[in-house]
Amino acid sequence: MSNLVVVAGALISGASLLVAQRDRPPELAGLWELPGGKVAPGETDQAALQRELREELGIDVTVGARLGDDVALSGSLVLRAYLVIQTGGVLAPHDHRALRWVGVDDIDDLPWVPADRAWVPDLTARLGSGPAVS
Repeated sequence: MSNLVVVAGALISGASLLVAQRDRPPELAGLWELPGGKVAPGETDQAALQRELREELGIDVTVGARLGDDVALSGSLVLRAYLVIQTGGVLAPHDHRALRWVGVDDIDDLPWVPADRAWVPDLTARLGSGPAVS
């Protein structure tokens, strides 16, 4: 049985990262995360992330490189992050309580969803190094 995958997008603009505040479930409400969602059967990670960010944020994105390592959520569920670049749409919190741009100085103090905290060192490194260079 293969793992179910949840994908998350790290949208970085200049020296800022977009984070989204959860509205639900109750135990995660008010915490911050990288937006995203579950990969549907037969869907690629990239297609799922593009669909989820269109639904949750109203934006079109190009999916880039992986960010950090997979984070195990349970025995059969893994969380996987990718860098994304906004290519269209208008950013709005359709599925979240709030959206916020944070810089390298704010990222570590943010009340993160526990699983997403695993990526803080990678995100800090990305934001601290200025524009992404491939």
